[in-house]
Amino acid sequence: MEIEGKRQVLDLENRLLEFSVAVIKVVEQIPNTRTGNHISGQLLRSGTSPYPNHGEAQAAESPKDFIHKLRISLKELRETQRWLKLIQRIPLIDNPEQMNSLLAETEELIRIFVTSIKISESRRAMRSSIRN
Repeated sequence: MEIEGKRQVLDLENRLLEFSVAVIKVVEQIPNTRTGNHISGQLLRSGTSPYPNHGEAQAAESPKDFIHKLRISLKELRETQRWLKLIQRIPLIDNPEQMNSLLAETEELIRIFVTSIKISESRRAMRSSIRN
């Protein structure tokens, strides 16, 4: 992940924490206008949600619950990606090019969650078929 010019190789929990921090920094740059307040509120909610939802997944009560929590994180990442693209397109911040690294990290995180969900569903199906 490259945010603010630093290459970081982090585990998923730390990547999600750094992602939340980066989203908050973008939100703080958005102007205090009707549009800015609406979009910044939405981005703040969706962009910081994957981090605690990942924690919830780690404490899941069952494989089904684990997959459900991963899907919530994925959903929030996809929503965040849309808000970031909108902010960049308008643009709502002075340097919209700075969004490129955050958008790239969003895409990587989405891929990680899609893969994790597929693997988890496959393992769950395999366990289920073994029991039957």
